Amino acid sequence: MRGEVSFRSKSLSDYQLKMMFIMPTIILLIVMNIFPLLWSLVLSFSDYSAINSQAPDFIGTKNYIRIFSQKATWSYFVTTAYFVVLAVAAQFIIGFGLALLLNREFQGKGLITTLMLIPMMLSPVVVGLFWRFILDSSWGLFNYLLSLGPAVLHKITAALHFPSGIVSWFKDAASNARGIIWLTRPKAALFSLVIIDTWMWSPFMMLLSLAGLSAIPKYLYEAAEIDRASTWFKFRHITFPLVAPLLLIALLFRTMDAFKLFDLVYIATAGGPGSATETVSMNLYRRAFQDYNTGESCALAYILLIFIIALSNIYIKYLNKAKGNA
Repeated sequence: MRGEVSFRSKSLSDYQLKMMFIMPTIILLIVMNIFPLLWSLVLSFSDYSAINSQAPDFIGTKNYIRIFSQKATWSYFVTTAYFVVLAVAAQFIIGFGLALLLNREFQGKGLITTLMLIPMMLSPVVVGLFWRFILDSSWGLFNYLLSLGPAVLHKITAALHFPSGIVSWFKDAASNARGIIWLTRPKAALFSLVIIDTWMWSPFMMLLSLAGLSAIPKYLYEAAEIDRASTWFKFRHITFPLVAPLLLIALLFRTMDAFKLFDLVYIATAGGPGSATETVSMNLYRRAFQDYNTGESCALAYILLIFIIALSNIYIKYLNKAKGNA
């Protein structure tokens, strides 16, 4: 009896056993995540360069003041905001529209859905290189496809003996489409990045939207059918309110990711032409790994982090409201 009691006293409790397995993971997370986060916070208040052997020199908020006093910094935030608004809006419209089309039973639905998910499974570097070749102004596929329509209409109008003005207009339109410079013209370059990001991440929005649509109880639509409700009424009062929480989650993820966009910009345009596509993340990379201004780059990283957290809180506020309404 005593041996049994002493054995129980020496054995580990369930809580101790769980902590024995969890603690190594917690320690690893602290070392790999929290320590670099705190160290970069310290560096953001210091004059420090990663290529110098000198220790960080504490300078207070001078890095933050210097960043906010630079006019170029605000232009980088404006460029990033333009990109985020255009890209996320396009992905929402396309992704949700595709989800509505796929939210029904038809032959080959599984195969079509899988094929549509392929872009988001590819590496951003591969996607950037892929689209850089497609959007090439000289021999890119995109300009060639754009020129096909006017070229065909030019041949038709010429064969039917249309007025020479119309024939020449279609001919000029075909040649102009072949000469569109997508990645080396300031306004077109940013729009090109929106096209690339939308092509890559619209399937993500589609996937979450489709998950929300498939979870809506069918009896709600059946009751609406009995009451002879219109299609718009069912969408306005059943579909959209019930899928809104998932849509907001998808928008939250895509907005946060779009604000941190770097890889596509680096591969497709490298921030050019000039600084037309210089996003905040791209500028952060330049400060850190080209100018080797580590302290200033850490300060800019925390400014971006605070901005994303503030924007995320707005999304979460509306998400809680949408959940309550649903």
